[in-house]
Amino acid sequence: MALAYHKEIDPYTSFAIWKIEESADELLAQLQLKEHERTYLDSLVNGKRNMHWLSTRVLLRRMMDTDEYIDCRVDSSGKPYLSNFPHYISLSHSYEYAAVMVSKNKAVGIDIELIKDKIERIASKFMSAEELEFIEEKQRIEHLYVCWCAKEAVYKLHGKKNVSFVENIELKPFHYEGKGSFPAKLDVGSTHKEFTVHYEKFDEYMIGFVSDDTNEE
Repeated sequence: MALAYHKEIDPYTSFAIWKIEESADELLAQLQLKEHERTYLDSLVNGKRNMHWLSTRVLLRRMMDTDEYIDCRVDSSGKPYLSNFPHYISLSHSYEYAAVMVSKNKAVGIDIELIKDKIERIASKFMSAEELEFIEEKQRIEHLYVCWCAKEAVYKLHGKKNVSFVENIELKPFHYEGKGSFPAKLDVGSTHKEFTVHYEKFDEYMIGFVSDDTNEE
């Protein structure tokens, strides 16, 4: 597993991208798994799902820099959390890359996606009509992927299933520049929060990441 990219957001928050190059057995050898984790792993079909699960856990162990067992679980909404460490985490993967974001003091969200033309076909399913108006034709596909990654990152930070990308997550207009940030708003139920979402193009992938700065401890 080769570290492809590491970014420190602040003294307490960072994310890393890894290129998945090992076999499943090589990844498994780097983990300390309990019976419930092995049972879940055995339930996955060998292939991408298996490799992505293993690679995000290996990367998480590297980022935590500990020899202790890391109890990474998911809650009833599917959000990953650590039961024996106070850190906030977010996991993502796409094809040959795994991404992990970790913070000691605030909720985080990250998403990585391989850029493909197919996003054009589903744009209206995650973008409002007003948001579609600011998409630039010259780099339309990349611009749409930033929006998808941004909304996915906010969704992961929130960690609840009752969120519509179209109705509950609003992106403010921004120009696509390959790397940058812009405001976003989450409005669902009793939650009304504003965020600054960051994005970067990495190789042929797009990365979107966000942290809840109002939640700093």
